Amino acid sequence: MSGSLILGNLFSLAASLCTGMSVIKKSKTDFMYWQVGNTLFAILTNLALFSFTGMTTNSVSLVRNIFAYKNKLTVRLTFVLLVISVGLGLWLNNRGIIGLLPVFSSACYTICVYITKNEQQLRYALIGDLTLWSIYYLYIQAYPSVITYTILNIWTAVQIVKYYKKV
Repeated sequence: MSGSLILGNLFSLAASLCTGMSVIKKSKTDFMYWQVGNTLFAILTNLALFSFTGMTTNSVSLVRNIFAYKNKLTVRLTFVLLVISVGLGLWLNNRGIIGLLPVFSSACYTICVYITKNEQQLRYALIGDLTLWSIYYLYIQAYPSVITYTILNIWTAVQIVKYYKKV
């Protein structure tokens, strides 16, 4: 196993732990705080595993998450970040068709983060996001993220069911 694969998987584990923390948070601010950590480690994961599409889309997502965390994400900024993410993601895609998954996922999630006003709706967006990233991470061999994101998808689905049982 190469050093870059080991390093990429260590960063992948850290990113996954941050995502895990985000799904148990009740406020959008707390949720976004942990998503900032997730994207920081995801950038490092993708860099270590030579995945330029994932690194690019995560870099733009980091900016988006910071603005969302500070409650400063506007329609104009969301649109600009969306265009930058898709444009750079397509331009720097070095993984072929599978490289389109992070671009699509990031674009959809960016829109959801802006239009969503509660954590329950963010959980739905997170399930879609985690699924697409799981497939991508399987392809680039970021195994902790694949395992963790699968578990988090199940956990998030359980949280959705629990929420509706209370209502």
